[in-house]
Amino acid sequence: MRSLTFNFLKLLIGFQFPTVEEINCDQLAQLLLDSAKPRPLLLDARSQTEYAVSHIETAVRIDPLTEDLAAVATASKDRPIVVYCAVGYRSAKLAQKLDEAGMKCIYNLSGGIFQWANQGRPIFQNGHPTKVVHPYNAIWGKLLKATYHAQEC
Repeated sequence: MRSLTFNFLKLLIGFQFPTVEEINCDQLAQLLLDSAKPRPLLLDARSQTEYAVSHIETAVRIDPLTEDLAAVATASKDRPIVVYCAVGYRSAKLAQKLDEAGMKCIYNLSGGIFQWANQGRPIFQNGHPTKVVHPYNAIWGKLLKATYHAQEC
């Protein structure tokens, strides 16, 4: 059921944000390991509360509603930017905004941090590995394997 729901969400996000390029968890993991390519700038488009529970290593939190993109504007033009949120919707919206602002090499992480964690990939809190993710809310949290649920919601 989880896989079917993720596939539906990917279709919905693709329909609503047709110009946003997607990157999947396998591709991002390879990009993070490839020292021959510029390391991507990871932008976490979740709330401060969600980010504080855990995030992908080196990710910088950015308010998805922000109009001030100055922090991103300093990124090298050849450095890819990967935006993620819980499942990919908020990050797709931000990726579209970055693209419209003239940024290049913008990708939305398909399935977001939920998919990343569900695949057993590393997540961090305060620079230390952790095993939990903020479930966003009770409904969306069903897409996150129960073993990765933070107790707060």
